[in-house]
Amino acid sequence: NEAAILTARRRKSVISLTEVDDAVDRVIAGMERQPLTDGRSKRLIAYHEVGHALVGSLLQAHDPVQKVTLIPRGQAQGLTWFSPDEEQELVSRAQLKARIMGALGGRAAEQIVFGQAEITTGAGGDFQQVSAIARQMVTQFGMSEMGPISLTSQDREVFLGRDLMIRSEMSNASARSVDEQVFKLVHQLYDDTVALLSQHRECMDRVVEVLIERESLSGDEFTSIVAEYTALPRKARFTPLLAS
Repeated sequence: NEAAILTARRRKSVISLTEVDDAVDRVIAGMERQPLTDGRSKRLIAYHEVGHALVGSLLQAHDPVQKVTLIPRGQAQGLTWFSPDEEQELVSRAQLKARIMGALGGRAAEQIVFGQAEITTGAGGDFQQVSAIARQMVTQFGMSEMGPISLTSQDREVFLGRDLMIRSEMSNASARSVDEQVFKLVHQLYDDTVALLSQHRECMDRVVEVLIERESLSGDEFTSIVAEYTALPRKARFTPLLAS
């Protein structure tokens, strides 16, 4: 029990919520590392994480924010947790689009605040997630202009556009169509994400200011600050999901 271990190390006799929260963080995201000391890097990472969290908070179809932190864990410099509905087995098109926008929120915030020349490599993992979801929407779930079709084999192998696939059964025309649909979907949602964060720039700046000061914000703390600037949709809360 990670919480019990932390309690013993801290010479406490009773496990508190602090130990439970720290244990969850460690299990999900890895060991805590030394906090950032470089002011510019800290500010950039803060905008990246707040971009994820703010987009997720503003979209009705997105999971609620569980936690936002600038404390490095594992390989990540900063992290944002979301709380998905564990009981939901079917995911809607609106939810998948919201997940893409949430994942794009980090890069969108970087571009808005620091400009195109100063965007960073921090969104690399986000883009992998975005590309995977978008391609599934096109090739598996019939959620594109290509219509209600599936472009997967019986063993559920997805044919990835122009990527070299040994067992590819798609025509070149179909592969190009997939690539075009994925490109169109992601770029449209990225533009929507930039527009959404630009519309709430004042709120984003304020949350970043508080996050830099405190280094971590719970979902309730984050939502409380955002609610001072705009009305937020009501969302249920479940077990944490991680975004870097």
